[in-house]
Amino acid sequence: MEAEMKMALQPPRDLRARTFRLVIWGLVLAMLAWAWSGAEMKPVALVEQGGNILTLISDFFPPDFTDWRMYMKEMIVTLHVAVWGTLLAVICAVPLGIMSSENIAPWWICQPVRRLMDAARAINEMVFAMMFVVAVGLGPFAGVLALWVHTTGTLAKLFSEAVEAIEVSPVEGVRSTGASFLEEIIFGVIPQVFPLWISYSLYRFEANVRSATVVGMVGAGGIGMVLWELFRSFNFRQTCAVMAIIVLVVTLFDLLSQRLRKMVL
Repeated sequence: MEAEMKMALQPPRDLRARTFRLVIWGLVLAMLAWAWSGAEMKPVALVEQGGNILTLISDFFPPDFTDWRMYMKEMIVTLHVAVWGTLLAVICAVPLGIMSSENIAPWWICQPVRRLMDAARAINEMVFAMMFVVAVGLGPFAGVLALWVHTTGTLAKLFSEAVEAIEVSPVEGVRSTGASFLEEIIFGVIPQVFPLWISYSLYRFEANVRSATVVGMVGAGGIGMVLWELFRSFNFRQTCAVMAIIVLVVTLFDLLSQRLRKMVL
């Protein structure tokens, strides 16, 4: 009898679940309202300034490809920046990814390396590019360094997550032969994660082709610098031509990267 009374006094489980969902939705709506105010969202401004927006868009057409050879030359420089920024990052991310894996490295190595990679990943490439432009001067080398540091942080995290998801039995099999720790990594760990590492590296190269364009706008060389110079001098038709070349090249590399990743996996 007493147990039945206690059960009767307790709220039904479905009522508690509904209340919990309502609280969650209330918090989400409150956060959106707070963010709306902080972001100064003004949808009406799109309507009020619609004429100016349409005028600006019309100024971009037709695109002027008179200097297309120069644009393509700078686009190739941007690709060079993406290639070297990604390659250096992959080389560094392999040991750092292993060192930040909880199932491989002790905590006193894993945690400091993870925090270092968090810092590299948290700071945007644009910020790194501005820092390196001051440090080494204008030009593509600053862009390479910016992509290198940021991409290392990103790939190290992805590589470590892949390592932490490996099967233990192959590693134990290598260990049973009397192999050293380094041999366990080379023959027990890397064969399991290598295809995934290649896929992640290709994906980051695809992203770095776009990022290399952006970092160029702060002086790190390539097509981004040309784009910024044309835009701020109000040469909108030439700007449109550069944007078209960027879209074409980035799309081609996206398709190529997708094909290669499917082949690897």
